[in-house]
Amino acid sequence: MSQPGASASNNSIVMQRGWQFAVASGILGWILDAYYFFVLIFLVDVLAAGFHVSKAAIVWSITVTLATRPLGALILGSLADRYGRRRPLIACVLFFSIVSALTPFAPNYAVFLILRALYGVGMGGYWGIGASLVMESSPARWRGLFSGILQSGYSLGYLLAAAAIPLVVPRFGWQWAFLGGLFIAALVAALTLLSPESQAWKKTQAAGLGNIVRVVLHHKKDFVYLVLLMTVVTCLSHGTQDLYPDFLKSVHGFSAAMVSNLAILYNVGAILGALAIGHLSEKIGRRKSILVALALAAVSIPSWAFGGSLLLLAAGSFAMQFGVQGVFGVIPAHLNELAPASVRSLFPGVVYQLGVLLGAPSVSIEFALRRNLGYAWALTAFELCVIAALFVICGLGPERHGRDLAS
Repeated sequence: MSQPGASASNNSIVMQRGWQFAVASGILGWILDAYYFFVLIFLVDVLAAGFHVSKAAIVWSITVTLATRPLGALILGSLADRYGRRRPLIACVLFFSIVSALTPFAPNYAVFLILRALYGVGMGGYWGIGASLVMESSPARWRGLFSGILQSGYSLGYLLAAAAIPLVVPRFGWQWAFLGGLFIAALVAALTLLSPESQAWKKTQAAGLGNIVRVVLHHKKDFVYLVLLMTVVTCLSHGTQDLYPDFLKSVHGFSAAMVSNLAILYNVGAILGALAIGHLSEKIGRRKSILVALALAAVSIPSWAFGGSLLLLAAGSFAMQFGVQGVFGVIPAHLNELAPASVRSLFPGVVYQLGVLLGAPSVSIEFALRRNLGYAWALTAFELCVIAALFVICGLGPERHGRDLAS
């Protein structure tokens, strides 16, 4: 007589064959995706001069990229739920890599803007596919750890872009900061070809586009809740990162080199936080882990915002990003476990990208508060409100920790 759970165990063994290639391709593709996003930030002056526009016009292209990300999540996510993870993932990574590689050769600013909008479609589409492939392919007992590794890829992409500028640009020209990513894209495509198709997708795949729409509408309450969650999580992340370098320069008078060194330090904290809290979530659950990370972010605020020395500011920023990205490290596993099985690429992907879009004004709100409260108190007041909101949203929200993704 067979033991309870024997069938599930056998299915897990089958699913794990070649899972390393699937997990590696999903994670590496997200690193490349983030690299292409951040490399533009380091080349704003160069691009402005090349296209004969103001720096503000180049910065505007970042907003355009953010605006098209939900569209990519919708289109590419639905394809991945209908036709499997592998082919849409390969198409997505090649699409946004080729579009990015064409960026330096745009004949004018209008074409450049179109290319960045198209890149946003690819960037938005990738997370949902990559996250579902990684979560469905990794062993269940390591799901939290790989969730953290996947999400830390965003910080790794930032560091890769920061390293490419001094290493690549002086030797080969700034164009190669964009062109060099094609080599990584080819590696991602090769790894994906070597990986098996997700067994979870094979068991739960949607019957057609109509079925995908019906499933999403049936789970509209979950969708609204998760969009709210991701919007506030985005405010947490962008609210602690985007203005912080300017805060260090204008309030503490740090040089650009010192700010860069601090940014490297707290990005290391971000990576470690995503890994540690993501792994912790496998032991104590997703919501409790998020609350632990939020508590760490909250207690780091005094030294992060009001530290009177370089050492205190460094420690505070490291601890802050450890906590903030610790929250993000749980997100891939949490969203995939809460998503309906037959729309696991589309549902979390659109939720994630809509949250990023709706949370984008957080920086403008903080900057406006600065005029009345001062820089340190503006950052503090905003983040305390965000952390309090997340305690309520996560504390009262659902969780399906350890869910069988093939069911």
